[in-house]
Amino acid sequence: MPWGLGSSPSAPTGSSNDDDKKTAGNRIKTATQDGARSLKDGVVGHFSKAGNWISPAVAVGSTLGLWVLWQRYLRRIPGTAHIPPEYLHRRSLFGKVTSVGDGDGFHFYHTPGGRLAGWGWLRGVPKTRKELKGNTIPIRIAGVDAPEGAHFGKQAQPGATEALEFLDNYLLNRRVRVYPYRRDQYDRIVASAHVRKPPFFFPRKDVGLEMLKRGMAITYEAKFGAEFGGPKQEAKYRAAEVVARRKGKGMWALEKPAGGFLFFKSHKPPPEPLETPMAYKKRMKALDEQQKVLDANAVKKGVEAAGKGGDAARAANGADRKPGVEKKK
Repeated sequence: MPWGLGSSPSAPTGSSNDDDKKTAGNRIKTATQDGARSLKDGVVGHFSKAGNWISPAVAVGSTLGLWVLWQRYLRRIPGTAHIPPEYLHRRSLFGKVTSVGDGDGFHFYHTPGGRLAGWGWLRGVPKTRKELKGNTIPIRIAGVDAPEGAHFGKQAQPGATEALEFLDNYLLNRRVRVYPYRRDQYDRIVASAHVRKPPFFFPRKDVGLEMLKRGMAITYEAKFGAEFGGPKQEAKYRAAEVVARRKGKGMWALEKPAGGFLFFKSHKPPPEPLETPMAYKKRMKALDEQQKVLDANAVKKGVEAAGKGGDAARAANGADRKPGVEKKK
């Protein structure tokens, strides 16, 4: 049907809306692409100049480097439980000895970085027992065993007092470097300890080796769990013990036979071999087990005696009671 003059066909409404939407979508897409391209060109242009990215990179790198430095070298370790496993047999710890407990152990306050990190002039080591509680690392000197002191009512071994006095004078309040090997069943760190001693401060003295040379300890005897820091160190320790024993140094003097006068030989019988700390511990453990058995037997006999006494008392009370006689009415 022909349309009238001046009239035009009207387009469908739905088709017009779809065209508008497509046009708007294309404009948005084009604008997004242009914006992304402009941003990319701006970023590339900005970082193409060295001065715009070197400073941020240096700042980030310095921050990460300081964090790693603090984590690895300047972070203070307050106790045994805080020592990372990767420290064992690989790293060393530097600090100050705050107390000596026995002939082969001491407590150690970790001061990472030493004087370069301000320890001793910017910040100090606590001195009171209250301040040190929970902030020190107990160290068991590796590879050596000193005579056992008196404890729990047991008598001290010969040489125990001398070993304790030597270690106290040698280490107390001194700065030492320890090389941790493992953690023992008493929550101590088994480690070798090294200290600088005057007049020659180099190299550091190996504390365990010095104790063996002076006869203040013997090499550790246990077949399992012994730590020396390596086969070479173990050989060095055992050789030092042999020399000290032959010369009668320290506790080995008790084992050395008495000498005669001039050319006359002594007729005194040679002394018995010295009881080692390990043998002493085994003997004390056997005595404790024996005492426990004796105590248990004594308690058992006491209970049995009390039971027999009770039976006898009840029997006696029963015999004393006579049957009553009924009265006649």
